[in-house]
Amino acid sequence: MLEIRNLDYRVEARPLFEGASARISAGWKVGLIGRNGTGKSTLLRLIREEIAAPAKDSAIRLQNGARLGWVAQEVAPTDQTILDVVLEADAERHALMMEAETATDPDRIGDIHARLLDIDAWSAEARASEILMGLGFTHADLSRATREFSGGWRMRAAIAGALFAQPDLLLLDEPTNYLDLEGAAWLEGYLRRYPNTVLIVSHDREMLNRSVTHTMAVEHRKLTITPGGYDDWLKLRAAKLAQLESQKAKQDKDRAHLQSFVDRFRAKASKARQAQSRIKMLEKMQEISIPLEERTAPFNFPASEAVLAPPLLEIEDADMGYGPQAVILRGVRLR
Repeated sequence: MLEIRNLDYRVEARPLFEGASARISAGWKVGLIGRNGTGKSTLLRLIREEIAAPAKDSAIRLQNGARLGWVAQEVAPTDQTILDVVLEADAERHALMMEAETATDPDRIGDIHARLLDIDAWSAEARASEILMGLGFTHADLSRATREFSGGWRMRAAIAGALFAQPDLLLLDEPTNYLDLEGAAWLEGYLRRYPNTVLIVSHDREMLNRSVTHTMAVEHRKLTITPGGYDDWLKLRAAKLAQLESQKAKQDKDRAHLQSFVDRFRAKASKARQAQSRIKMLEKMQEISIPLEERTAPFNFPASEAVLAPPLLEIEDADMGYGPQAVILRGVRLR
């Protein structure tokens, strides 16, 4: 479905990817992980840009004929209903429905309706409604104009549109940032059932454990793909590191033994040939390197020595939202 081959990319003087390669097969649900700043969101952007304007020598290639989908930005605040916006996300269905209203040629009308039947267009409203309600919208919300919703809810509508369109490869960048617990749980289940390929960036460890089939890690400017969720990747990574350390220890021991022989007998004529042989063995020995752990900055929150009198925070009869025209919560009390 997607192939990345020898990708090199840098931001000014800082390299993000150097000879990075990976291959994602059709139907895989892949969690893209890595520390902040390693290039996860940048990789999604590069995929979008390369597929939109492919070059002959492009390092990123999508399967021929496959459709790419992503959440570009929140839905615009207009008079259009939330449901209609999501329905229009399926560009082919929307174009066919519009053409059906004006087509006059009988053969073309027949072709349009045959194609609409093939893509299950008549169940579209039910499918779009199910997705919207799964992401937290109520049935009454479906007929409300998008301008009546806050930016966060319009972003949920944008996510719903991307899911409804069912592209062959769906890119998602931290989708749970815009969802409550119920919406995030629904999305997990939906992604597990999603019929096509998904590449998702998320820091939600439990979501990755439950909803992906493979994990792609960005480490040391390379890409590696392993089967399973985040915890499976951690176990495999630890096992590989332990194996490398064991091989490194054995190599260091062998190298020290060979070097000791060379140092001891190099000057002796009777042992010169054997010493030279061991020098060649040392030169041919490929260094086993242990990847350095990426630098972290640990911190902690010391406990207060004084006993703090409650309440630490109190809110009484507060209205919360995005201004007077977009109040989300009224009469909030928190102690």
